[in-house]
Amino acid sequence: MAYNMKEVIANKPARFTEGHRMCAGCGAPVVGRHILRALKEEDHAVISCATGCMEVSTFIYPYTSWTDSFVHTAFECAASTLSGAEAAYKSLKKQGKLPENEHTKFIAFGGDGGTYDIGLQSLSGAMERGHDLTYVCYDNGAYMNTGIQRSSATPRFADTTTSPAGKVIPGKMQSRKDLTQILASHHIPYAAQSIAFGDFRDLYEKAEKAIYTEGPTFLNVFSPCPRGWGYDTPDLMEINKLAVQTCYWPLYEVVDGKYKITYKPAKKLPIEEFLKPQKRFRHMFKPGNEWMIEEFQKEVDRRYQELLDLEEMTNKEN
Repeated sequence: MAYNMKEVIANKPARFTEGHRMCAGCGAPVVGRHILRALKEEDHAVISCATGCMEVSTFIYPYTSWTDSFVHTAFECAASTLSGAEAAYKSLKKQGKLPENEHTKFIAFGGDGGTYDIGLQSLSGAMERGHDLTYVCYDNGAYMNTGIQRSSATPRFADTTTSPAGKVIPGKMQSRKDLTQILASHHIPYAAQSIAFGDFRDLYEKAEKAIYTEGPTFLNVFSPCPRGWGYDTPDLMEINKLAVQTCYWPLYEVVDGKYKITYKPAKKLPIEEFLKPQKRFRHMFKPGNEWMIEEFQKEVDRRYQELLDLEEMTNKEN
């Protein structure tokens, strides 16, 4: 469905409001605000939020930026906490203790530390059990809230406080985990990878699909961090754009096992364009380190080709 972004999205009331204490230039509040705008105005939401940047900066008792019901839970259990709330809601509905015309949606938010790593077990369990909920990972590529430590979402060669780039080791040596593919492999009805840039159409449409698809759904959303990545705060949307145009962060969805790439750059940019504005990669541009950029480019190309192949394979007619 095509949307007039101004009329349908921009004019909807914000359910993630101003007054939060996230850093200037952070991608997470943009992600949260636009995902919640995909909710129908008459629907209520229960939000479960793992410990992390979004939680500590948006819910400082007695103040909150969330207009719906909000549950702060530990790093490891955002999905299981929300699973319990969803199960209780279904039971109360079945018992006739809630009005028939009341509709509540269940949405979890977690950073990559609380999703890729610490919370993966509870997330996998919620997906496997089939709870009717949407889990959103705002992926900023490290444990930003606790000091910019590397996570399994941190890209190879990135400089973090626990994978410092120096003479012996050139940053993180392991490749980034592909969590979207892992969640799609749970055979859930909807999984998608998105980003907040441009007119926000991709993020809004995928959020709407995820929230209003029955069963467990997953959104992995690119969420730059100026403090951990080292870019100028006004460059948030430019970083987003470069992630997509270089295919570092391809936009796609998996609907009942079928892959669809929702944006294919007309002219794919070299990965240097994405790496250059970020201080965490500046060591890669020193003389003698050209091999790092070459290896990074090879990995981006390989993963994007795998995605193209999956799209072709899963959409073949039987």
